[in-house]
Amino acid sequence: MSHPEPGTAVVRTLAEHPMVAAGETSALRMVAPGSHTAGRFGLVEYRLAPHSPGAAPHYHQTFSESFYVLSGRLTVYADGAWRPYSAGDFALVHERGVHGFRNDGEEPADFLILFAPGIAREHFFAEMAELRRSGRTLSPEEMTAFYARHDQVMVDV
Repeated sequence: MSHPEPGTAVVRTLAEHPMVAAGETSALRMVAPGSHTAGRFGLVEYRLAPHSPGAAPHYHQTFSESFYVLSGRLTVYADGAWRPYSAGDFALVHERGVHGFRNDGEEPADFLILFAPGIAREHFFAEMAELRRSGRTLSPEEMTAFYARHDQVMVDV
């Protein structure tokens, strides 16, 4: 019988890695950051309050993003339209696919976001949280550089 090498399992409990506020209307938890998955994927648990904006339409050049709704209704922009998704629904947006999300519903929307490959997306969320905490507003040039640093291209739809 063979045994895998030590250190091949990563456990991240909710108690040790709880949901954290990501603005006034949302909270998130880096369930499996890319730094813990050797860049294979990243997994985020996200909670969005009722009637709240989430992410405006955008795309990524180097990774796909998938959404799996756990509870509530999540409105996702994909294929040129905003559509509501409910618990158990799944949406996959490939690289360069324009997408966004928001909660148009009457209850919180809980969902998972899977990034593949698992770039260090936790840095994007950490920087966004710090900007919200500090109240600092980025200039248009700084915002463009911020999004470029995190492979996020904003789109007017």
